[in-house]
Amino acid sequence: MAEKVYKLMNDNPVARWAALFLIAFMMFFGYMFVDVMSPLQSMIEVERGWTPSIFGTYAAGEYILNVCGFLILAGIILDKMGIRFTGTLSASLMLLGAIIKFYGISDGFQETAFCGWLGTWWTAMPGSAKMAAFGFMIFGCGCEMAGITVSRSIAKWFEGKEMALAMGLEMAIARVGVFAIFSISPILAEKMGTSLFGHPTVVAPVAFCTCLLCIGLIFFLVFCVMDKKFDKQLGAAAAQVGGEEEEQFKASDILKIFSSKIFWVIALLCVLYYSAIFPFQRYGANMLQCNLDGITPQQAANIFRWFPIGAAAITPFLGAFLDNKGKGATMLIFGALLLIICHLVFAFLLPATRSALLAYVTIVVLGVSFALVPAALWPSVPKVMNPRYLGSAYSLIFWVQNVGLCFVPMLIGGVLQSSNANNQAVIAAKEAIANGATDTFIPYDYTVPLVIFASFGILALLLAIYLKAIDKKNNYHLEEPNIKKAE
Repeated sequence: MAEKVYKLMNDNPVARWAALFLIAFMMFFGYMFVDVMSPLQSMIEVERGWTPSIFGTYAAGEYILNVCGFLILAGIILDKMGIRFTGTLSASLMLLGAIIKFYGISDGFQETAFCGWLGTWWTAMPGSAKMAAFGFMIFGCGCEMAGITVSRSIAKWFEGKEMALAMGLEMAIARVGVFAIFSISPILAEKMGTSLFGHPTVVAPVAFCTCLLCIGLIFFLVFCVMDKKFDKQLGAAAAQVGGEEEEQFKASDILKIFSSKIFWVIALLCVLYYSAIFPFQRYGANMLQCNLDGITPQQAANIFRWFPIGAAAITPFLGAFLDNKGKGATMLIFGALLLIICHLVFAFLLPATRSALLAYVTIVVLGVSFALVPAALWPSVPKVMNPRYLGSAYSLIFWVQNVGLCFVPMLIGGVLQSSNANNQAVIAAKEAIANGATDTFIPYDYTVPLVIFASFGILALLLAIYLKAIDKKNNYHLEEPNIKKAE
């Protein structure tokens, strides 16, 4: 009797791409929430008294618990409990953290005695900022856990198939979330805020994005139904061919990962590159306001939004190129080089020219850089790490990345504030706000923070060159295509 031939769900293009889009849109909504307040830095400073240093501390809140070890635990949970449990937990944490953050910046919380006490507890910082940062901590745990879960899910569903293209599309969809929120956050603050709260407020876009996270959780639950069926098929297919049971993850595998030189090269490259990207997103719109004369927060956001959309447009093509042609390490080198150039242009040429055209071009080029590096970086990890602990490998890379993403926003906020301590235009604007002006703009000088971002890019470039060298020596196949052609 002929053996039954199993056609797996991921052999069906419709099924595997549907699974991808379900998890990608969960991340789409998550990325929207991450940057919902980024275009409104000047508004939150006037509305709640958040200085650049306080805004940087709030932004760092997303990563603090991850740096303290949660991401390491998240990787272990993923390898021990599986994709469905970990993804559902992560989506739920994102939603819980969003609700706390929304309450923290709301007018209702501002009027409570607890908010007043919280502002004096431990360190001088508005109670709204402390509560929002706490919510952002919870959200950040869920968001980073979701990131490693999505990467592990794509590696599972697209094994031997268009893995780089799939990861590229997932990243592209997430980047569109940043584009979308930079486009609509100022509009929601103005229109929705006025209609619901009687005045423009950052509360309105945060409430909107919190609702979207609920939809993202529902999307992932639908994916769980598909993934459960896929697992049953994998088990049946393995039993038919008499395959050995897959070796299970062990705690000692963490030491194997930490002892790997290639892991540390990739992880350090990751943290340096992303430290020049995500913290920059927090301040990018305000930087454009300060370097282009007379533009509003919405106009600045409309320029900056082309950064993620540029990355989204090109990332799938780069993923397809990587699948079919390879050159992953080379792409990392070019991505880091473009990053350096863009930050130096923002630091020196844009303030000198005040050219909106130059701002647009540089933002788009930075988007190309942001496409090159992630498109090559994340599909490279399964090539150098054992599948048994791939989830933990991703989580540890994210953990190292989060160390930078935690401290760099605080560094940039502190540097921005200290480097402008004697800036007369800044001093005059702050005095006007203290005297009751609500429409005053604070024109910060961003030169020093931008040079710091460029320095991160230089270090990332050196590591990318070193990675290509050790790939050539040890044959990690980073320059080879993902799709192997039959001989």
